[in-house]
Parts: sequence; structure tokens; C-alpha cells
Amino acid sequence: RSSVPVSAAMEAREPLLELRGALRAVLSRIREGEPGQGRDPFELPRFWDALGQAFKVTSQEATKLSLAFSGSPLTSAEDCQKLGEDVQNAILAVATVYYWLPKGQGTTLRKMVRDATTEVVEGMIQLVETILSSPLESLSQEQLISTAGVWEACEQVSSLPRGEYNQAAVASALAACLGVVKDAVKEMEQALVEGQDPYSDILEDEELGFRGNRDTYWSEADRTLLGSCMGLMKASKACLKKILGVVKAYGKADSAEQITQLDDLADIAHQISPSVDELALSMYPPVNQLAVRLNVNTLEAFLMHFLHFCRASHVCPPPEEGWVQFLSGAVDHNMNKIKSLTQGQL
Repeated sequence: RSSVPVSAAMEAREPLLELRGALRAVLSRIREGEPGQGRDPFELPRFWDALGQAFKVTSQEATKLSLAFSGSPLTSAEDCQKLGEDVQNAILAVATVYYWLPKGQGTTLRKMVRDATTEVVEGMIQLVETILSSPLESLSQEQLISTAGVWEACEQVSSLPRGEYNQAAVASALAACLGVVKDAVKEMEQALVEGQDPYSDILEDEELGFRGNRDTYWSEADRTLLGSCMGLMKASKACLKKILGVVKAYGKADSAEQITQLDDLADIAHQISPSVDELALSMYPPVNQLAVRLNVNTLEAFLMHFLHFCRASHVCPPPEEGWVQFLSGAVDHNMNKIKSLTQGQL
């Protein structure tokens, strides 16, 4: 049993409860609010320095808070109050710096900074809640994990893309989408190569006995259709890879129009990767040709929009137009094959 008098424990908890409430209020403002336009001329290097500093201070305050509640004697009510204020000030500084980032710098960059900021605040709330639910004189495993969680969230600021304004953020977003698509293509290729039964590892159940269930196999007709679907998935991978390349090579953020074009490319890419995933899921047996066809139509629309938009934007100078045409042709070619194989479905 804890040797701490009940009144002392209550006094120590009071500032923590207040702190938790204040942090929750900051979190909802970050999630719902919009950064201001800022009266001073915005300087990106100054912004990154301030954000890095604010995250560093927050990490240090998390350590102090955790140590204060990790052993005897119990921290006094006054010290608890002071610790709570210091944590709150550190989190408010993080939120304030986030609000410096004007809309004009691009929505992709802003979303990445907002996500990083949100994660830090959520981590700190988690730490406070863990301390509140643990005996106040002991350092629980949960408290260690929560403290490390805040450190990790604060360290993420160093990996945020800091190149030319929005261009680096958009390149980072495209690379993440490309990673998702690469994984989906690789997984599907393995399933197709590993033989007739993609569920063999999942359905090893003695009670089921020998499975003659057609629902777990691909027919020859399925495999013909899936070949063209794979072609479309690979075209998606190629589109993301090429557009990532031209964004890195030619992407600029000198004007509002260029920044918006980059953001739009990131937005369309964020629609392509889940569409590839949806198509891959519908390709597992039993293959429903109508579902495959509908998913293919959605993916084709996003890919064509992506390619046409890229071609019309500043990241695609005339020498780059050849591959846009080539990839549009690849999408069309696979679509025509899929349409002829599924025409009875529509």
C-alpha cells in the first residue's frame, strides 16, 4: 500500500488534472483551428529553428514531469503546480509556432507539421493520464513507455521535410504513397506466384480437412483478368515514381500557383494508393468481376487525372511529356483488356 497521506496525494493530483484539461483544450484548437497569415514576413529557416527548439523544451519538460512522479518523497503541491505550468507553457509554445506557418506555404507542409504537433500534444496527455492512474511514488512500465513516446514524438521534428517550402513536403507525401503501392504490387505478385491457393497459410485447420472449396482458388479466367489488373497496378507505381522524380527535379514554390499545383498532386496521389489497395483486395478469390471492374474504373480515373494534371503543371516541362503519354497509353491498354474480359458484368 502507498504510504502517501490521502490529502497529499489529492493535492499532487489536482494540478495534473488541471494540466490534462488545458492540454486537451490545446489539442482541440490545433485540430480545428487554422494557422494565421502572420503579420511579420514569414521566414522558413526561423520557423524550423523555433519549432525544433519548442519540441526540444517539451521533451525536457516531459522528463522532469515523469521523474517528479517516480519515487519518494512525493512532490509538494507547489512543485506540482510549477511543473504543470512549465509543461503547459512548453506545449503552448509548440502550438504557437505551428500557428506561425501561413496557409500560403502549402497545405501538404502544413498538414505534416500539424500531424507532428498533434502527436506531441497527444503524447503529453497520455503521459499525464498514465501518471494519474499509477501509484504516485512508483515508476511504472507504462509511465516509462509514455515518457519515451513523448521523446519520440518530439524527435520527429528533425525528420520533417525542410527543402524548398512545400516542394519537399509534397515529395515526401508522394514517396509515402509510392511505398504503399509498391507493397501492394509485391504482395499480389507473391500471391499469384505461390500457386493455386493464396489462403493456404491462413486456412491450415485440421477440422476443415481437405479443402475442395472453389472459393479459395483462382480459375484460369481469373488469372487472365488478374494479369491485366497487375498491369494497371504496375502502371500506378510507375506514375507515382515518375511524378515523384519530376517534383524533386522541377518542383518550385515561388508562387501561390506553383504551391497549389504541388498540393493538388499530393492530394491526387493520396487517392491513388488506397484505390490500388482496394483493387488488390478485390482480386483475391472468390473473384467478383463486378467489384474488380468498379475498382479498376476508380483507379483509372485517378491515374488519368494525375497524369493530365501533372502534364499541365509546372513540374512537367516539354522534354518530360513523352513518358506522360507513354504511361497514359499503358493505363489505356490494360483498361481495354480488363473491359473486354469483364464486359458481361456491366
